[in-house]
Amino acid sequence: MEKNDDKDHDHHDDDKSKGDEKKDDVSDDAHQDGSSKENVDNVGNTETDLDPGDNVEVSQGEEAPEIHQTLESLSEELDQLLSSLSLHKEESNNKEATEEEKVEDDYFQIPQFVGKFLDLFEDKLTKYDSGEPKTTWYQDPEEMSSLLEAVDRVSKLMGLLLNTKSCLDHHEPLINHAGSIQQRAMAFLEDEFRIILEESVIKEPVVVGDESNSQRRSTADQQDHQNDAVVSQDHDQMMVPECGDQEIEYPGYPEEVVAVLRQIAEKMKAGGYGWECREVYLVGRRNILMRTLKQDCEFEKVSIDEVQKMSWDTLEREIPIWNKTFKDCSSLFFPGELKLAEKIFPGDQGSLFCIVTHGLAIQFLGFAEAVAMTKRSTEKLFKILDIYETLRDSFPAMEELFPEELRSELRNEVTSARARLGETAIHIFSDLENSIKSDSSKTPVPGGAVHPLTRYTMNYLKYSCEYKDTLEQVFKSHSKMEREEDEPAESGNSAFASQLMRIMELLDGNLEAKSKQYKDIPLSCIFMMNNGRYIVQKIKGSAEIHEVMGDTWCRRRSSELRNYHKNYQRETWGKLLGFLGHEGLMHNGKIVKPNLKERFKSFNATFDEIHKTQTTWVVNDEQLQSELRVSITAVMIPAYRAFMARFGQYLDPGRQTEKYIKYQPEDIEDLIDQLFDGNTSSSSTATARRRT
Repeated sequence: MEKNDDKDHDHHDDDKSKGDEKKDDVSDDAHQDGSSKENVDNVGNTETDLDPGDNVEVSQGEEAPEIHQTLESLSEELDQLLSSLSLHKEESNNKEATEEEKVEDDYFQIPQFVGKFLDLFEDKLTKYDSGEPKTTWYQDPEEMSSLLEAVDRVSKLMGLLLNTKSCLDHHEPLINHAGSIQQRAMAFLEDEFRIILEESVIKEPVVVGDESNSQRRSTADQQDHQNDAVVSQDHDQMMVPECGDQEIEYPGYPEEVVAVLRQIAEKMKAGGYGWECREVYLVGRRNILMRTLKQDCEFEKVSIDEVQKMSWDTLEREIPIWNKTFKDCSSLFFPGELKLAEKIFPGDQGSLFCIVTHGLAIQFLGFAEAVAMTKRSTEKLFKILDIYETLRDSFPAMEELFPEELRSELRNEVTSARARLGETAIHIFSDLENSIKSDSSKTPVPGGAVHPLTRYTMNYLKYSCEYKDTLEQVFKSHSKMEREEDEPAESGNSAFASQLMRIMELLDGNLEAKSKQYKDIPLSCIFMMNNGRYIVQKIKGSAEIHEVMGDTWCRRRSSELRNYHKNYQRETWGKLLGFLGHEGLMHNGKIVKPNLKERFKSFNATFDEIHKTQTTWVVNDEQLQSELRVSITAVMIPAYRAFMARFGQYLDPGRQTEKYIKYQPEDIEDLIDQLFDGNTSSSSTATARRRT
């Protein structure tokens, strides 16, 4: 296009021809009105290969011939024009000249086909807005290419016009028209980007394995109870609400959709609308991520204040959800968001990912710290340890996704949360000591059964030891208890093992004191045997707690149980065996019948009383129950059978035999097998099976 030296002067050369004046007038009209569809139609046609120095020339009295123009044909012309103008501007910028000369040299005319291109493009946008064509534009490769390339041409045109001072002075109508169309095009792309982002999500299932320590929790415990991690005083096991491999779904997109989103983002950024595109992406992906977490993980954001106000029942349900969500975010959702942002916005360097996920990561850590700040109680220990393990095991993978400055911030938050959780866990575990010390109930357990305190404590310790590695780490890293310094160096025990030993010693002392509440010494022995056997079986049944307590401790406890067994047998059956002795039954080689009769009567009465009393006693452990019955039978039956064989013949058959020989040896054996059933309605005479 020809630079017009007389453009800004007040007069023309006197010898300039009238034809030249007309040409300049038409050229001025063309470049001033190139943005107007009406003016373009009036003028008619333009040259197709215009250089910056070309003028549009229409002979006076002639009408321009009709030429059918399409967006595609005009696109080629516009590409050539933009290329020529860019080269012209580059040469102008490189030329040594004053600012005024550069402005003069910058001036160029705009061919009328530019306005036609803009109008055709606007028509195309109008069709899209009205729902035409019926097929989605980005599903047709040619249609998508045409639209995005047209957007790109308008953006380049606007960039050229706005960065050229002479254009700002002389082509304002065109700039306004092109700018309006560009805004409309960008608004269209923004809406399309949002719709594609929301409606093209596909969920691809991914199997995620949970490899945390909590995975080792007892399967039997999982099957026997329905309450999450509750230590029961009435049951021997606890529910562990952990799951193994699980299928979760990441809300991503097919590769072809990702390519479309990337191209839209590129065109919007090139046109100066990158911020708007990023904002749509941020809002959209945040909403999609939170919706997925709510639907698939049942996760909802809760504030620290809300956590503080939650009842334990509610919080107990929230913590497993938090654990699962944190692990899923670390292993799948956050890495997925990082990869997606990098694909759609290449070179973003993680900033979009950070904005989408950083707030959620901070909220995760706030929840963990808030749980640690709730009122302490023993039932909270295992849930707190679950959170501790989740942070320990899953955070390292998560932090690697963030840039260093945010990584450092998150690491500090996690360190703080783990410290609070660890200290809380130690205090809760230590509170178990206080609960044992303060349990001073004066009412004996009926039948000498296992005391609820024993069940509670051993379940607690057994389950605690399934977190042994974690508790060892917690006590080592976060313990501030001064008495650790008082532990004997030769023990070689860790802080956690020492704590466990102290609790066992306290429990032993408490049970010893409770055993003295029984006035009946044999029942006191049964009580200690029941509780001692329960403790030993719990320890032997758990590799973790057995490792802490050791074989020596178990052997010592088993030896104590044998002593209680001996004491029981001596106190109960030793007296009965005394009636089966020979002393006092013979005088001068003859049987003293009155003494013999009294001996049988005393034996029967004493045995009846023992049977009546001890059938109400309780021995739930089948092995211990069997051992007791077998040992009693081994002592009593041979002695009674020998006594019967020696002295039964001296009683007259008939009435005397019926009256004084109440039980045959087999009857005694049957009645011994009824002991320790906890049957409060049993009666020896009623249930004995007479044998003849």
